[in-house]
Amino acid sequence: MIKKHQPLRKFHDYKSSISRSPNKEPLWINSSSSEMSGPLFSEKIINKNDNDLTLNFSKIGEKPLGQEIFVHGFVKDENGNNLKNVLIEIWQANAGGKYRHQNDPSNIKLDENFGGCGRFITSSDGYYIFKTIEPGAYPYPNRGTEWRPRHIHFSLFGSMFLQRLITQMYFEGDPLIKSCPMVNSIPDINARKLLIGRLDLSKTENEKILGYRFDIVLRGKEQTFFENKREGL
Repeated sequence: MIKKHQPLRKFHDYKSSISRSPNKEPLWINSSSSEMSGPLFSEKIINKNDNDLTLNFSKIGEKPLGQEIFVHGFVKDENGNNLKNVLIEIWQANAGGKYRHQNDPSNIKLDENFGGCGRFITSSDGYYIFKTIEPGAYPYPNRGTEWRPRHIHFSLFGSMFLQRLITQMYFEGDPLIKSCPMVNSIPDINARKLLIGRLDLSKTENEKILGYRFDIVLRGKEQTFFENKREGL
C-alpha cells in the first residue's frame, strides 16, 4: 500500500527525478537531544497578518493582483483526531506564475504587493486558514516545455526539528493535474486525489471570496502524500 501511495523515486516522465534521486539507500543517523526536544511552537511567534498573503507583503495597504481565495482545513492523525499547535508554512507563485525567488528564470513581472509566503499555527481543534491569491500555472523544461498545475506548497512542523513534512495542494478542476509528471509519479490514483483542494462554497458564500478545503492527514492509509517522508509524522 505504501509503495503505491508514495511516488516512485525515479520516474522517467519527470526527468529531473532521475538526476536528483539518490542511488543508494539512506543512512540512519542517531538524533541528538536538541533535535528530539524542540522546537515548541506557540501563537506568540505568529504576527497579525502572517496567514493573510494579501496583506503581509503589501505596500501601503495595496492588494496584490489576482483572485483572492481562502485555503483552510484541519490537520489530523490516522484516527481522525485533530492536531493542535502544528506550525504550517506555505509558499506559492503569484497570479502570473512567478515566484519571488532569485532562481525563478521566468520573465513574468513580480507583484510588488505579494511575497508568496505565510504561516499559521493550528488551533485547539486542529484548524488552519490562509487568505491568499490563486497562483498561476507556469511552464518548466521537462519533455520539451510542460506546465505545472496551479499549486501551493505546504510545510508542517511537529514537536521537534525532525518532524517536518512537505507537500503540495492542487486545485479542483485544473486540467493540468492529469498531465503533471510530478502528480503521476504517485501510482495510486486515489492517493493523488488527496492532494487536491476542493472548492468550498461555504467560504465563498460567507466572505464573498472563493474558498478551498484541504484537510491534511499525517499517518495511515488515508495520509496526505508528503515529498520528504514516507509515512508522515
